[in-house]
Amino acid sequence: MKRAIITGATGFVGANLARHLLSTGCQVHLLVRPQHASWRIEDIRAEVLIHVVDLLDTASLERVLKEVRPDWIFHLAVYGAYSAQLDLPQMIATNISATANLLRVCLDIGFEAFVNTGSSSEYGLKEFAPAEGEYLDPNSYYACTKATATHLCRHLSREHGAHITTLRLYSAYGPYEDPQRLLPTLALCGMRRRLPPLVAPATARDFVYVEDVCRAYIMAATQPQVECGAIYNVGTGVQTTLATVVEHVRRTCQIDEVPQWGSMNNRQWDAQVWVADNSKIKRVLGWEPRCDFADGFRRTLAWFVAHEDLLPNSD
Repeated sequence: MKRAIITGATGFVGANLARHLLSTGCQVHLLVRPQHASWRIEDIRAEVLIHVVDLLDTASLERVLKEVRPDWIFHLAVYGAYSAQLDLPQMIATNISATANLLRVCLDIGFEAFVNTGSSSEYGLKEFAPAEGEYLDPNSYYACTKATATHLCRHLSREHGAHITTLRLYSAYGPYEDPQRLLPTLALCGMRRRLPPLVAPATARDFVYVEDVCRAYIMAATQPQVECGAIYNVGTGVQTTLATVVEHVRRTCQIDEVPQWGSMNNRQWDAQVWVADNSKIKRVLGWEPRCDFADGFRRTLAWFVAHEDLLPNSD
C-alpha cells in the first residue's frame, strides 16, 4: 500500500485526487491549513488521515512527514488562482515559500516522487500552443509565483537527483469545482434554463476534465523519471471558445435565452488563444485525455444536479 500526501486537498483538484487515490488502494493523508474549507472532503473523512499543519511551520511539518513517511507527495496547495485572491504577500508565502519549505523537509526525509502543481498561466499570453521549453512571460503576480515554484522544483530535482515533476494544468473542470467558476456557473444557471453574464465569445480555453488530470498526477508519480525536474503540460490540445461552450450548454439544458455577450468584462487572463501542446506528456508518460468536452460537461452537469445542496455560497 502506497502512502500518499496531498496538500491543497480541500481544493477542487485535490479533493478529486484524494478520491482517485483512495480508489486505487492508497493510504491517503491530507495536509490542510488550520482554517480550511471542508465541504469537499466531508464524505471521505473516515477514509483519509487529516493533518492540520501550516506548510511554513517547519517543526510541525517535519513531525507529520516523519510520522507518515510518504512514498508520494502531491503538492496542490495554492493561493491566487481565483480573481478574489489578490494578496501578493500571501501568494509569495503560499506558492513560493511554502513550496520551498515542503520540498526541503521532504528531501531530508526522502520519497519516491514529488509532483508539483504548475499552471498554464506561467507561459503568459501566447499566439500558439507553447511546449514546456517555451520562454515564460507570466502576466500576473499569481503566474510569476507559480513560475518561480516550477523553477525551484526543477533546480532541486537536478541538485538532489530526486524525482520531482511539475504538471502545468490547463483549465481543469468537473465535480467539486468552485460554483463561481465558469463551467459550474453555466451548469447551475443551465439547470434553471438561463445564462449568466458573459465575456467576449472568442475567449478560449483548453478544458481538461478533472478525472484525466488525476490520471496525470498518478502517472507522473509512478512512471520512471527520464528527466530531473520534468515539466508536463496537462491539457487536451483542443481549444474551445466560449461561444462553442455556451451553444453546447444551451442545447444540453434546452435554454432559449440568447447570450448577452460582453455583459461581463473580460478578465486580465482572458485570451483568444489558450491551448496546450501536450505532445511531451503523451510521448513520455503515455498520458492521453479520455474525456472530450461534451462528455465532460455532461458529467459535470449531472454532478451539480445531484449535489447542489452540498455547495457553499462561496469557496
